[in-house]
Amino acid sequence: MYNSSNPIGIFDSGVGGLTVANAIRYILPGEDMIYFGDTAHLPYGDKSAESIIYYSKNIADFLLSQNVKILLIACNSASASAYDEIVEYVGNRAKVINVIDPVIEHIIQNNHLSTIGVIGTKRTIESKTYAEKLNILNETLKVKSLATPLFVPMIEEGFIYDDISNAIIRSYLSKEEISNIDGLVLACTHYPIIKNQISKFYNFEVEIVDSSRIVANYVNKYLVENNLINSQQKGKYQFFVSDYTKTFEQIAEMFFEQKIQLQKMNLWK
Repeated sequence: MYNSSNPIGIFDSGVGGLTVANAIRYILPGEDMIYFGDTAHLPYGDKSAESIIYYSKNIADFLLSQNVKILLIACNSASASAYDEIVEYVGNRAKVINVIDPVIEHIIQNNHLSTIGVIGTKRTIESKTYAEKLNILNETLKVKSLATPLFVPMIEEGFIYDDISNAIIRSYLSKEEISNIDGLVLACTHYPIIKNQISKFYNFEVEIVDSSRIVANYVNKYLVENNLINSQQKGKYQFFVSDYTKTFEQIAEMFFEQKIQLQKMNLWK
């Protein structure tokens, strides 16, 4: 059985989950974290649910072998497609947390939005998870959804804060499907990396719902309520990838403000 000294395990298809890991680092500086980026199979957003479940179970096995106390699915596509299966698969070996339910809870508790947009990968948007869960809890909330599949490869390739990324952002967010909103859910953990550019497109007049801080607060609440906070002064971080990419290393070092030692691990030999 896990205890407070066990690490938090986090996985995503690539660098996106680093936004959540970084938020956890600030809120819970004493926690050890083990991060797995499945860069060999990214993006998950254009994969079948069956493939995502298969990848997720393999990664869960690896993180469980590291004795994690929390298994955080820091990927919206995997959260939408594989969460229930991973909860059943993991059982009581670790607490499984996804990145969708904390955001749903946050929006409902802060009930001041009337029309909210949701942008994410094809898999996340086609699952209709956000729209259905939000409308179950608030049937008057108008939800508009749009798949923005180019954002993930754009970010993974390092096209950030430049004319290329601005043009892609403008092309997507100008579409009628996502017009006249007062809030926007970044339903992909990659997207907070371009949050400022998205806010700028809306002239900072649309509330941007950033899952990274919301999920980190949710993790903190769970650890506090279950007496699982690691009281050490500074946590240790390990980063694993299924395929080495220079961009991953650069973005990880940008977030964590230190030299990152990436470890390549093939879980599908």
